[in-house]
Amino acid sequence: MTSIPATMTAIGITSAGGPETLVPQERPVPQPGAGEILVKVIAAGVNRPDVAQRMGVYPPPPGVTDIPGLEVAGVVAACGPEVARWKGGDEVTALVSGGGYAQYCVAHETHALPVPGGLTAAEAAAIPETFFTVWHNVFERGGLKSGETLLVHGGSSGIGTVAIQLAKAFGARVIATAGSAAKCDACRGLGADLAINYKTEDFVALTKSATAGAGAHVILDMVGGDYIERNYEAAAVEGRIVQIAFQGSPRATVDFRRIMLKRLHHTGSTLRSRSVPDKAAIAQAVERSVWPLIVAGKVRPVMDKVFPFRQAADAHARMESSVHIGKIVLGM
Repeated sequence: MTSIPATMTAIGITSAGGPETLVPQERPVPQPGAGEILVKVIAAGVNRPDVAQRMGVYPPPPGVTDIPGLEVAGVVAACGPEVARWKGGDEVTALVSGGGYAQYCVAHETHALPVPGGLTAAEAAAIPETFFTVWHNVFERGGLKSGETLLVHGGSSGIGTVAIQLAKAFGARVIATAGSAAKCDACRGLGADLAINYKTEDFVALTKSATAGAGAHVILDMVGGDYIERNYEAAAVEGRIVQIAFQGSPRATVDFRRIMLKRLHHTGSTLRSRSVPDKAAIAQAVERSVWPLIVAGKVRPVMDKVFPFRQAADAHARMESSVHIGKIVLGM
């Protein structure tokens, strides 16, 4: 093993604002604590929460570094006390609470998984945030079953591309919304049975039409705002709406009688603030149920673009433009 330096280059946020506030900085290399591993980062995923943090509206949890980045892939450089699974030199991909945009990053050992064979480091870094989120929200909270219909908003996003693939792999029917003809084509290419251009088409009417009036059993939503009431309209009886973000407004005026009449469940979650055991349980479930699909090549992260690490500002600008299809990653 090579020696670990005292300092590293990381991408810091100089102030709340636009992508230009992301700048390379020298920072101390973090030290792994009990149950933690130090990962020498080869690639780091870029996600909407990183953008929100940069804009000053999604601060890191107490005690978590201010360096952005929620998922990494790389090589274990050091292990803290009580680490049982990993050793130096192991190739891992890991969900982290922050610090991914750096040459070294600390992860809890139970939030790291082995890099699936055949994947590049960039592809591996594109897995944790999206796959953990989709598994927990669509399958654990939403209870999607074979033969049911999933309506996923933002079907061409990192989350959406994973949701389409996993839902199809487990025998569900998938309806996806996206904002352009090209994005709708991408959704169909991943297996979506119906792709709806939300800018020109009515997803409520088309979802009902595609399901003989029944509606979607599970709806994965990251929009909020007026989508909340429309989701209730598009949902099936006993439908489950799972909220994972609010790219629109977190507030809405809603006729809640549909919850009673359709016996709907509206739930939601966020991953970053969950406890270490909670995230460990999700990681275990993903490794057990999803990793074999990735290894077999049946499901893969959809890659949009890999930016050089120091061009994090350009990566954020691309994400905010919403022209991307799939995952944006920083490569070392």
